[in-house]
Amino acid sequence: MADRLIELADRYFAEYLAKIERATEALDYGQLWWRANERSNSIANLLLHLRGNLSQWVLAGLLDQAFERRRSAEFAARAGAGRNELVAALGEVVGRCRAGIVRLAREDLERPRRIQGYEIDGYAALFHALEHMSYHTGQIVMLAKQLAPPAIEIEFYPQHRGE
Repeated sequence: MADRLIELADRYFAEYLAKIERATEALDYGQLWWRANERSNSIANLLLHLRGNLSQWVLAGLLDQAFERRRSAEFAARAGAGRNELVAALGEVVGRCRAGIVRLAREDLERPRRIQGYEIDGYAALFHALEHMSYHTGQIVMLAKQLAPPAIEIEFYPQHRGE
């Protein structure tokens, strides 16, 4: 079971990153940082948040790499880096996560840990990180489809068109 979970996590981390890259490639700086209202997050905030979450849960929590998170700053930012820098920073973290998780053994996933105040094992931590990236990838894609110029088609599964 451990090997299969790691295999799937590796695959889906890569897939979610590719969807984020594709969905955001046509957005300008203003669209990247746009918020529907003060209770909402921009795509840029979500990119910062994913980087922080994966660093805390996978790199620090599972792989024992040092990381100090400033979660509130991920959501407080109203401007900052552009699309290429944000996506590259997320890509770097996703790459480190993928490279690290494939080296985990069953014992690593069974070991209890404390991450972000939660007492969990490595299975739960990895599943959380994967589910969390899935959730925010969907939000990013939805916002990008709303904000992208009409001529831009964001399509991930053209083989299913017309079913």
